[in-house]
Amino acid sequence: MNNDPSVVANVGAKRSDRFEPCILEPDTPSESQRFRPRHRLSFLGAGALVAVGYMDPGNWATALESGARYRYQLLFVVLLSSLVGLLLQWIASRVGVVTGRDLAQLCRDRFSRRTALFLWIACEIAIIACDVAEVVGSAVALQMLFGFSLTVGVFVSAIATFAMLAFQTRGRRSLQGTISALILFVGACFVIELTLARPIWSDVLRGFVPSVGVLRDAGMLWLAAGVLGATVMPHNLYLHSALVKHRGLHTERGGLDAALRGVNVDTFASLTLAFAVNASLLIVAAAVFHMHGYTRVSDLADAQRLIAPLVGNHWASIAFACALLACGLNATVTGTLAGQAVMEGFLRLKMARWSRALMTRTLAIGPALAAVASFGEHGTNALLVATQVVLSLQLPLAVVPLIRFASNSHLMGPWRIAGIPLWFAWGCAAAIVVLNAVLLCQYVLR
Repeated sequence: MNNDPSVVANVGAKRSDRFEPCILEPDTPSESQRFRPRHRLSFLGAGALVAVGYMDPGNWATALESGARYRYQLLFVVLLSSLVGLLLQWIASRVGVVTGRDLAQLCRDRFSRRTALFLWIACEIAIIACDVAEVVGSAVALQMLFGFSLTVGVFVSAIATFAMLAFQTRGRRSLQGTISALILFVGACFVIELTLARPIWSDVLRGFVPSVGVLRDAGMLWLAAGVLGATVMPHNLYLHSALVKHRGLHTERGGLDAALRGVNVDTFASLTLAFAVNASLLIVAAAVFHMHGYTRVSDLADAQRLIAPLVGNHWASIAFACALLACGLNATVTGTLAGQAVMEGFLRLKMARWSRALMTRTLAIGPALAAVASFGEHGTNALLVATQVVLSLQLPLAVVPLIRFASNSHLMGPWRIAGIPLWFAWGCAAAIVVLNAVLLCQYVLR
């Protein structure tokens, strides 16, 4: 690879002579990999990897408890969280495509070393919290399907990560295809669940109307923060920018615009499916458990045992468990990829995926086993919801730098975000901070 600065400067000049691009890493694509219109399908796949984080077991825990306790009242939170997630993922992908660098690399280059290390540690905490949810959720699914104890399920789910990562030895397309197939399988499972649950759709639609009551009820606010943390994950922003950062390199302006359009379509389609899954889970919980008086169903294992007799079909419990296992397996892989991107971006430290998976699994197994030992199978849901609240608290540390970079004209040139999208982005960041502040105040004062 030619690293001559003049070559890099010429590449930047092709994009725009109105801004100075970031210095490119030495691992940029070759001339033969430049974007061409007929290769637009090559942009598909990154959205699927990101969407997995929007339907992991943590989402299941928060949506299940929200529907069982409050029926459809928190559906608007799921909708708003998904819209916020879509906006932020759009910004993250835009930053990656235009600059050729991911969010972690930009933080390392443009912040002080102390700030960058702080952001890295915060992101690692979020990844571990998310990994705990994935381990526990997969263990619960294995218990549902095969009768494993939760302790055994925790270890089996950790091992399953390596089996999933083995698909990438055949190329990223193989892994993306496998994950996309599992996402479609999850969607099919929820079509079955909705058909059997028979919700009242007029009530469902009313649930999408925002309500200020969530700010007055401590229980609703806790779950709302959990839904936000489960839907918009900070490390997903780092991952998305890393997955697409080579998509716009070595292109003329028209090619870069086309690359952005391709990535946008991929992102929108994938996250729309993720929203449908999350909303479906809450709707099923409300239509089955709340409507039959089971308002305290908050455990995934209890939900799986109850859903079949309540809807009168044993396939409901099987579809529930299979979909949960598919989501857990998918999320373990993307969590590992996100951890690898964050570590390489902040520290310039490259680590094999199996090594990264081993590290995160080891750190996640401890809390998971502690919860199983202390509370048994009925303590898992509280742990899952708590991990998602941790993610919500970490979210501003990724969102604020992302918006700053995306709105920087020197960094982004004519592709920077401005006007209404920028106002919406800062509004979302402010809303996240306010929600977290109210949550902490309620927790301290209770």
